[in-house]
Order: sequence, then C-alpha cells, then structure tokens
Amino acid sequence: MNAHPDVVAQPVPPAPVQLSRLLAAAPDPSLNRHLETFGPLDPGADTEGFLQELEASKLTGRGGAAFETWRKAMAAARSGRKGLFPARPVVIANGAEGEPLSFKDRTLLAYAPHLVIDGLLALTRALGGTQMYLYVPAGSIPGVRHAIAEHPGAARIEIVAAPATFIAGEASAVVNRIATGSALPVDQRRRLSEAGLNGRPTLVINVETLAQVALIGRYGARWFREAGTSSDPGTRLVSVSGPPPVQDVVLEVPGGASLVDVLAAAGMEPASVSAVLVGGYHGRWIRPGPYQLSPGGPAGQTVRPGAGVVHALGLGTCGVQVTARILAYLADESARQCGPCMFGLPAMASVLNRIAAGERNPRLPGELDRLAKLVAGRGACRHPDGTAGLVASALEVFDEDVRAHLGGRCLAVGGRPA
Repeated sequence: MNAHPDVVAQPVPPAPVQLSRLLAAAPDPSLNRHLETFGPLDPGADTEGFLQELEASKLTGRGGAAFETWRKAMAAARSGRKGLFPARPVVIANGAEGEPLSFKDRTLLAYAPHLVIDGLLALTRALGGTQMYLYVPAGSIPGVRHAIAEHPGAARIEIVAAPATFIAGEASAVVNRIATGSALPVDQRRRLSEAGLNGRPTLVINVETLAQVALIGRYGARWFREAGTSSDPGTRLVSVSGPPPVQDVVLEVPGGASLVDVLAAAGMEPASVSAVLVGGYHGRWIRPGPYQLSPGGPAGQTVRPGAGVVHALGLGTCGVQVTARILAYLADESARQCGPCMFGLPAMASVLNRIAAGERNPRLPGELDRLAKLVAGRGACRHPDGTAGLVASALEVFDEDVRAHLGGRCLAVGGRPA
C-alpha cells in the first residue's frame, strides 16, 4: 500500500437495496460468495481475443466520459508493441470517486470487490501487461486489501490511496499520484495510452467498468447486450439522492433507463422535485421529465449519466443557491495550475454568489455566461469545461429563478427576499 498523509477516511456506504447483475453477491463480499454467485472466470477470457469480445459488447466507461472500453484498451495494447523495445502496458483500476454526490464505486468495492479484481486481472492479461494498481479511497482499502489476499493471482496488485479531492480521479492525476505522490492533473503532451506511468502505455479504467468486463468475460457480449438499448447496452450503477426523507441509494439500471423510473425507484415522485442534477458536479441540471439516461441521443430526450449521479432538489430548495455553493466548491477544488482554474473559476463563483444573494444587477448573468465561455477549452484538464457546462445548464434551467434573484426575491421560498 502507498500511504499518504492527505488521505481522509470515508464512511463505508450503506448496503445496496436493488440487486441485479453487478451487486448480485451483496452484501457478502467474500470470495466464496463471489464464486457461488458468478462461478470462476473462464481462463480463455484473458486472451487477446477478449478485446474483440469487448468491442462486440459495446461497453462504454462508467466513470464519466463514456469512452468505448475496447478502443481505450486496444490503444494501450498497440502502443506497447511499437518501437524496438516493446513496453508492457500498465493497468490502473480507478475507484477514486472524488465526486461528492457519487458513492456507487465505494459501494461496489465494499460489496463486490472480486468482480473488480477479476476485471483488472483479465484486462491486464489481455493486454500483455504486468503492472496493476487499485487506486481507491482510504475507506475502501481494508476491504480491498482483504479481497486481494484471498483472490488467486491478485498478489501483484498494488493498492494506492486516493486523496478525497474532486480532481484526484482525473486520469493524469491518477498516474501522477502513483508516480510522484501528487494527485494533480498534468499537461499531457502524449496520451496516457502511449506514455503514462514511467513512460509505459497506461490504461486508467473505472472500477465499475472493470466489474462489467469481468461479467462479459464470463457470460459474453451477447448476454451483456440483453440489458439496455442497442445504443447503450448493459447496466450501470447510479448514486441517487434527494430531499429528506429520501435516503441515498445505489441502483443498478439498464442503459437508456427512464429518469422518472429512476426517481420512482428511489422513492421520489417527479411532482415533488423541482430539478435534477444528472452526472454530478460536472453534469447538467434538468427539470424532471421524460428523459433517458444515456451517453448519446437527442438533447431534449436524453441526458448523459456522466459519473452516474442523479440528485434531485425538493420544491423548497433554490437551484441558484445550490449551484452557487457547488461552483464555490469547484473553484476551491481546482488544481490552480492554469489561468482558467486560478482566475476564471473563482471569478465565476463570485458572480453567481452575488446573484444568489439577491444583488440587483442585471448585467451579472451576462458576465457569468461570458466567463464560462472564456474558461471552456483552455484548461490543462477538463475541470474548467465541466464547471462551465454546469453553469450553462443552471442559467438555462433556473432562468426564472435568476430573474427573481435579480429583483431581490427567491421563488423557492415563496418570493421572499433572497
């Protein structure tokens, strides 16, 4: 284990309430229960042909960006074969989960760690790699360490503690943490699949994605596609939270799931919800409606699940004030390594805070929009882009609320002073 003083322990998440594929063995995380539920992984699943099976499955990453898993893996495999002295790829299972509204990865690691380990072992062997890492929060380390100790063939997996910061899970930050101890993103002149950890081809892959890889290795691409839609096959975990008395819950839902169904499964009626943040702090605000959770599709009918977060606001909660608090957090959590993070995000947070406080200045929304467009696409990582996207959706969805605040009133509290 690589211990660092900036790691903060996190509480073990509650037991999942909906069991299907990934969490079918819960709540018992033991190897015996894992094998009773899923059976052993076919040794043939870790051959090079396994990447073709992943391609046929159409599995996309479950960590946020939704890249095609087979394509990322193939890029690392091909990079490793180039040159006079081929380099064996490095595979890193990323369970950092710095997103404050997400707890699905911690839940998966707590109740199904052997699926993640199976996926990591299978993909590493398929790539011809030798080095493997599990990058997880401090609270997940005891359970993961125990699982590795009882899992055949897992002794070479090295555990690295992920700091409890928002950007600690960004791919280049993950590699930087393992290499130097600093979990800050770095400016990438070459892709990680070409030159990552110690200059070797490196694949950083979300832990839920690896659990899906383990199931595809057992049951095949055709089985995987039996759930979900043709464009978004399989299932995904979502962290669902909402206003009291709604309890936080992890649900496993099919690709293309209805947002209304997800809210209902968590005990929420759309009529009792004013807005929903989908995808996390780098996601998008929407009004509750007939949306599908899917990485692709028409903007008015689908919403990207991103980091697998669905967070609902109650009718008495002001979306402007909530977004202002999120934006202040994101500005404080930046790497402070480039202009957009050092100056742009704090300036945006200041403007939105003035709106939320009821300052009667009609120029503020225009200034916020200008700043958001100014930082987008100019950072060393995508933190400014994700933040700008959140703000753009807030200005659109909470337009009426913003205008009320500019008049000194807050609609969420019946038009009383903001």
